[in-house]
Amino acid sequence: MQIKNKNFNIPNALTVLRMILVIPFMICYLNGYVKTAVVVLVIAGLTDALDGFVARHFNQFTELGQVLDPISDKLTQGAVAISLAVRHPVLLPFLMIFVVKECIMLVAGGVLLKKGKKPCAAKWYGKLATVLFYVTFVTIMLMDMFRFYHAGTAAVMLLITAAFMILALVLYAREFFRILKSNDPEDQIDLAEMMDKKKRLKKE
Repeated sequence: MQIKNKNFNIPNALTVLRMILVIPFMICYLNGYVKTAVVVLVIAGLTDALDGFVARHFNQFTELGQVLDPISDKLTQGAVAISLAVRHPVLLPFLMIFVVKECIMLVAGGVLLKKGKKPCAAKWYGKLATVLFYVTFVTIMLMDMFRFYHAGTAAVMLLITAAFMILALVLYAREFFRILKSNDPEDQIDLAEMMDKKKRLKKE
C-alpha cells in the first residue's frame, strides 16, 4: 500500500508551478512573444513529467496531489488551446472538443466528490493525451515562431491529438463508473476530515 505523505512536497510544488505558468504563457503568446511562450510551455511540460516521476520514485503521493494534477493539466491545456484559437481561428473546432471533454470531466469529478468518492487520479492514457497535446501545440507554436505555419500539418496533428483525448475521455468514463459503484475504502474521501487534518498540520 502506498504511503500518503504530507501535502508540502516536491510533486505538489511542481504542480502548483505548472498552474502559475499559465499566466506568463498567455501574456507572452497573445502579445506576440512566441519564443518566450514556447519556453514557458516546455517548462510546464517538464513539470508535468517530473511531478509524476518524483511522486512514484520517492513515494510522495498525496490526496491533494491527485486532485491538483488533473486540474493543472486542464488549466495549461485550456490556456494553450484558447491562445492558439485566438491566433488561428481554424483551430476553434479542436478547442470545442477540448472544452466539452474538460467540462464533462469537471462535472464527473464534482459528482464523485459529492458522493464522498475520490475523483479519478491521472492515468497513463490521460498522460499520453497530455504529451501529444504538448507536442502538437509546441510544434504549431514553432511553426508560428519560424513563420512556416502549414494548416494541413496542423490539422493532421490536431486530429491525432483529438482522437487520443476522446479515447482518454472514454477510459476515464469507465473509471468514473467503477469508482461511483465502488465500496472500496481506497475510493472513498472525507473532505471534512481532510480539512481537519490540514488545520491540525498548520497548528503543529
